[in-house]
Amino acid sequence: MTHPYARFGPEAFWRRAVTEPGPGGITGLAQITLPQKDARIFTSGSCFAQHIGRAFAARGYAWIEEEPAPPLLSEDEARAFGFNAVSVRTGNVYTPSMLCQWLDMAFGTAPVADELWHDGGRVYDPLRPMIEPDGFASEAEARAARHATLAAWRRALARTELFVFTLGLTEHWVNAETGLEYALCPGTTPGTGFDPDRHVFRNHDTVSTAHHLTRALDLLRAVRPGLRVLLTVSPVPLTATASGQHVLVATSHSKAVLRAVAGEVALRDPLTEYFPSYEIITNPVWEGRFFAPNRREVTQEGVDTVLRHVFGGPPPTIRQQRRAQRLKFVPASAVTCEEAMLDAFA
Repeated sequence: MTHPYARFGPEAFWRRAVTEPGPGGITGLAQITLPQKDARIFTSGSCFAQHIGRAFAARGYAWIEEEPAPPLLSEDEARAFGFNAVSVRTGNVYTPSMLCQWLDMAFGTAPVADELWHDGGRVYDPLRPMIEPDGFASEAEARAARHATLAAWRRALARTELFVFTLGLTEHWVNAETGLEYALCPGTTPGTGFDPDRHVFRNHDTVSTAHHLTRALDLLRAVRPGLRVLLTVSPVPLTATASGQHVLVATSHSKAVLRAVAGEVALRDPLTEYFPSYEIITNPVWEGRFFAPNRREVTQEGVDTVLRHVFGGPPPTIRQQRRAQRLKFVPASAVTCEEAMLDAFA
């Protein structure tokens, strides 16, 4: 009887799928089903998720931008205030547990968080402290903005047909009393100092990551039964680690957990797919060419390579990008990444 390997195609063999075609000729990585052009697409997640939404929009897909920038803001101002990045104005959502936190508040499965930070007479939202660079004028304004975003979640998800989530981190900080998960470690941004009795470091393992990711999908499908989901893992290394490990080791651990969980969930769930943006950027076959000199930021060439494997064909022109859903072209170097603020403490 013929053994199974005799029936596999070239994509199953390293020599034929990788060595012989070389980095420029590798194909078949995107084993996903692209939606119809009119399917509504919601994007969320880490900083790499910002590329995904713009890429869909630039190619004529119906990317949801539920909280667009006010028309009087310039391109730079819109980015600084957290607009035109992901489908709702959350800033980066680095962990599945933070995704659950937003969904719980939006749909009433948990109370809306009340904690706010104060600094110099200004007010900051600990869920997204960077979306107002100078803070809010008052607690009422900060709470109104938070409730506006929660309403945007509800409006957007009511019509979403594909939800794209980019997993970014396992490390996170929480309020020890309330369990509220922060976007960044308190004290590293304006708004609050660090309190070791209240501010606790946690690092998700595979069990907790899988639990929160599965629960997030359940929450999404309670609103949109049959919702399709596309998972990716950000290839961007950690800026800093609080784990006690070397940051390179901590990055490998974090990404291994996220990659394993995303893959397992996609294998078990027939409505969820995984796309290997992490592998395309980080695999040695590309010899690190997709990282900037700091070995952390992904270059425009890297982003374009990922998107070519998603969509096929050449990348859209700058004119096409500008025309797509009123978005302006934003290079890879301009992506907003709150976690990069930690580098100031190096």
